[in-house]
Amino acid sequence: MLVLGIETSCDETAAAVVRDGKKILSDVVYSQLVHQKYGGVVPELASREHIKTLIPVVQEALKKARVSLDRIQGIAVTYGPGLVGSLLIGLSFAKALSYSLGIPFVGINHLEGHIFAIFLEHPRLKPPFICLIVSGGHSELFLVRGKGDYLNLGKTRDDAAGEAFDKVAKLLDIGYPGGPAIDKISQKGDPLFFRFPRAFLKGSLDFSFSGLKTAVALYVLKKRSEKSSFPTADISASFQEAVVDVLVEKSIRAAVSEGVGKIACVGGVARNFRLREKFKKKAREENLKIYFPSPILCTDNAAMISACGDFRLSRGERAGLDLNAVPYAELV
Repeated sequence: MLVLGIETSCDETAAAVVRDGKKILSDVVYSQLVHQKYGGVVPELASREHIKTLIPVVQEALKKARVSLDRIQGIAVTYGPGLVGSLLIGLSFAKALSYSLGIPFVGINHLEGHIFAIFLEHPRLKPPFICLIVSGGHSELFLVRGKGDYLNLGKTRDDAAGEAFDKVAKLLDIGYPGGPAIDKISQKGDPLFFRFPRAFLKGSLDFSFSGLKTAVALYVLKKRSEKSSFPTADISASFQEAVVDVLVEKSIRAAVSEGVGKIACVGGVARNFRLREKFKKKAREENLKIYFPSPILCTDNAAMISACGDFRLSRGERAGLDLNAVPYAELV
């Protein structure tokens, strides 16, 4: 089956063609640079950019895959969670395409799409395993009992990890998106320069990064008031270390408590060098196996949506034209 995937949940316009849920024929992602001067995503601007770029991105995906629209057998599109305006652009386009071509479409939960990115990269990985989904909008831990069978073990109570990265990067004036900016500059800094607080939330696998963000903001204010040299790289590295410590600790704890020997880490923050480094070290110490997608499949993309769509379409699932965007959709 050839499935066209469409992903417009936030500020990336993406389209991909995947064969049989395994072979990526094309994966095109257009990142919206318009948000850089604001230090974060502006929802209205994101919607406008999707309107302008979605058709050219889909055309490029078909061209790179060397297939015509009449060969596409199914369409998969993200319906949530995400920005409601952005989601509606992709969803409306998918519905129109499905109706005009007379082929089925299915709505995909963005979080499940990230889980399928790991299946694309590691087809021999078999459930059960722990999956940490960590991105700009999400910090969630799942027990993956099988494809389509997930148990949420923990979620963010306030700021997601990626959101904290963006906000701290803005505080430090080092650019947007904040994750890659902090990742890069931290490699020149000392992660032990200052110990920022870690919210381990005793007895819970939930995440909380708002207190850490506030602690960094207060520290930055103090250091700037001293009018001495400002250790941007050291502050970045110390902040990053606090985030990584919590993500790794809770993921390891989940694997041990659930009695599974495998952990997958997906989402945009999964590209972070220090997170990968520390995960590998701690996994070896606990005799666990750790899996990551390649960097291109960590960030929002449509290949993961196509792969998940192939799974659901193959099971006979179909979406109706009344399917709506669900900005706070949960994965159950």
